[in-house]
Amino acid sequence: MHLKPEQFKLALQKNLAPVYFISGDEPLQLGEMADAVRASARQAGYYNRELLLAETTGFSWHQLAQAADSLSVFADKKIIDLRLPSGTPGIDGSKALITYCGHLPEDTVLLITAGKVAKDALKSRWLQALDKAGIIVQVWPLEKQDLIDWLGQRLQQRGLSADSEGIKILASRIEGNLLAAAQEIEKLYVLYGAGKLSTGQILDVVADNARYDVFKLIDAALSANAKRLLRVFSGLQAENIPAPVILWALAREARTLSKIKLALKQGQSKELVFRNHHIWDKRKRLVNDALGRLPDADLNRILVLGAKADRQIKGQQSGDAWETLRTICLLFASMPILAEPL
Repeated sequence: MHLKPEQFKLALQKNLAPVYFISGDEPLQLGEMADAVRASARQAGYYNRELLLAETTGFSWHQLAQAADSLSVFADKKIIDLRLPSGTPGIDGSKALITYCGHLPEDTVLLITAGKVAKDALKSRWLQALDKAGIIVQVWPLEKQDLIDWLGQRLQQRGLSADSEGIKILASRIEGNLLAAAQEIEKLYVLYGAGKLSTGQILDVVADNARYDVFKLIDAALSANAKRLLRVFSGLQAENIPAPVILWALAREARTLSKIKLALKQGQSKELVFRNHHIWDKRKRLVNDALGRLPDADLNRILVLGAKADRQIKGQQSGDAWETLRTICLLFASMPILAEPL
C-alpha cells in the first residue's frame, strides 16, 4: 500500500504492518518515519532488532533470509532493519525481497529505509511485492507552502509560534534543509523558551543553512529569478562546489533547450519533444517559459561562454572562470550584461 507522508502516522497508530519501505532524499523525514516504526514495534513487543547494511563490504542478500529464519533465545518478536542507501537492491536483492514477501515470517517486521527510488523502478517486481506485503512511503524535499506548513507545525510541536513573516524568513534561511530547520528551531527554543517568536529573534539566531545544488541553480536561471539565482550561485561558490560541475549543468541545459527549439521548428509536438528530452511535469512550465524567453542567439552565446569557462578552468585562457559562469547565469535569466571579449 502506497501512503503519503501525512497519512503515515495515522496508519502506524492503527496497526503494525509486516513490511515498511520508506525511501527518499530527505534525511530528516526518512529518519523520523523509521524511528516511528521502530518505536511502534517496541511498544508491540518487538524487542529484538537486527541491522542489515546493504552495499557494505561483506554484505550478502542471504543475510535477509537468515535473519528471517533465525529465532532469539527467548523467541522474541523481531524487527529487521535493512538500510538500502542507493534505493535499488540490484538483481540479487530483488530476488531476496520478492522471496521474503512471498513467505512473510511470523512475529517479524521488515523495515527498509532507502535512497530515492528511480521513476522506472516503481513498476518493478520487487517494489510491487513490497507494496502488496506492507506499506510504501516516499518522501520528497518540501518546497514553497509545504515547507511553510511544515515549519509552522514543527514550531508548534516545540511550543513555539511565529507570524507568517517570521516563518518565511526561517524558510528562506534553511531552504529545504529540514535537518537544519529542526536544529534551528531547537536553538530558538533553548534561547527563548516556549512562546511567540519575533521576526528579530529569528533573524538574530537562524544561520543561513540553505542547501544549494546545481539543479536549484538551473531552476532559478530558467525562471529568470535573478535575486535567487545569484544567491544560489554565491552559495555554490562558497561551498566549494567544483566549477566544472556548474559548467556541466549550465552547458547541458543550454544544449537541451537548443535541441528542443530545433525539434519544435521541425514540427514535432511539444509533448513528444519534452518526453524525448526527459522534461517531466514539474519542470515543463520552467522549460516552456525559458523557450519563449531565450532566443537562439543567447543560447549560442551561453555555449560559447561555456567553452571559454572550460579553457579558464583548465588554465588555457586567462580570466576568472567563476566570473564567466556568473555571466552565463545572467544570460540564462535574460539579465543585461556588459559585453566582454570571448
